[in-house]
Amino acid sequence: MLKLDLINTVAFGGAVLFVGHGLRRLFPPLARYNIPAPVAGGLVVALAVLAARARGVELVTFDTRLQASFQIAFFTTIGFGASVAMLKAGGPQVALLLLVSGALAAVQNAVGIALAAPLGMPPLFGVLNGSVTLAGGPATALAFAPVFEKAGVPGAATVGMAAATVGIVAAGLLGGPIGTILIERHRLRGSVEHLAASPAGAAPAAAGARGTSEALLKTVVAILIAMWLGTGVSAAITSIGVTLPAYIGAMLAAAIIRNLDDATGIVGLSPAMIEHVGAVALSLFLALAMMTLRLWELAGLAIPMVVILAAQIALVAAVCFWPVFAIMGRDYESAVLDAGFCGFMLGITANAMANMEALVERYGPAPRAFLVVPMVGAFFIDFINAILITFCLNIWA
Repeated sequence: MLKLDLINTVAFGGAVLFVGHGLRRLFPPLARYNIPAPVAGGLVVALAVLAARARGVELVTFDTRLQASFQIAFFTTIGFGASVAMLKAGGPQVALLLLVSGALAAVQNAVGIALAAPLGMPPLFGVLNGSVTLAGGPATALAFAPVFEKAGVPGAATVGMAAATVGIVAAGLLGGPIGTILIERHRLRGSVEHLAASPAGAAPAAAGARGTSEALLKTVVAILIAMWLGTGVSAAITSIGVTLPAYIGAMLAAAIIRNLDDATGIVGLSPAMIEHVGAVALSLFLALAMMTLRLWELAGLAIPMVVILAAQIALVAAVCFWPVFAIMGRDYESAVLDAGFCGFMLGITANAMANMEALVERYGPAPRAFLVVPMVGAFFIDFINAILITFCLNIWA
């Protein structure tokens, strides 16, 4: 048996990450449906461990103490993305889509809870197959898994990753067709005028970030300070009896720091650099989490998961056709935005962007959609979703 210490485990996780990138190149459908590289690579290790365990062999042991730190670091970078100035730049459309997204996330949980009882599962199993894994994605599923396991949901990490992976595939398969049907049915098209009217700096990640060691150091230190302050915030919230994952305090601290810096310019944080550091933390976190999944815990849970997830996918598809398209304006931009909405409410932001890019390549530019969707799907929905999940945990835990 191979025994890996803390540093060796992280190194192994990094190697697994690049195995995942190789698999995405070897098997194009993995890239087409936006299966993250750490998920693909980590699953190979998890399957190997499962096969060995079936033969009574323990292949490897890991020291995953840094996994939680990578997780908190990633969600801290999400907190730094919650800029009030950016929300204002998106205008009412951002607030409107966030409202719709939050409402659908709540309905996802309600549907999961309603179906869990007839299937002989606890209510929190339905929540785990609701907004935790679909609106939240793999990172949120793994972040909340320890809390769900303590609340009586066995194998929460494995169940969460399985559900999140199904959601990612469904988001890639459904988003483009939904947008295409809406565009063709209503005879909508993009135009050059739309592109000319797009606001400057529409992309949520600011351009012109200094790619220097000083900028990187400043970013890393700011993230570490937010994580440090966040431990105190989380401890204060937990002390009043509210159950929540460790990253919430760091997210709140990061959001405060970001908006203070926006107002004063004292630190001069680079959103682009923060995004890069967050991507690194997320990749390593997912790789470590995936390769240590206990896949044998899925035995006996497959049928309840299939039933609940089928209902969730049908729900999101129906909501995309109506009322989201109508609420967001019934125009071409709304159809493209709808495809992105499907992407991040079932999968991840990468699904949303891929769905929209496929449509604009064929039908024309949609700058408003590309401004609004990343703001909501990559940043603000995580705050709303964390509140919804925490609410459910404190009722049914």
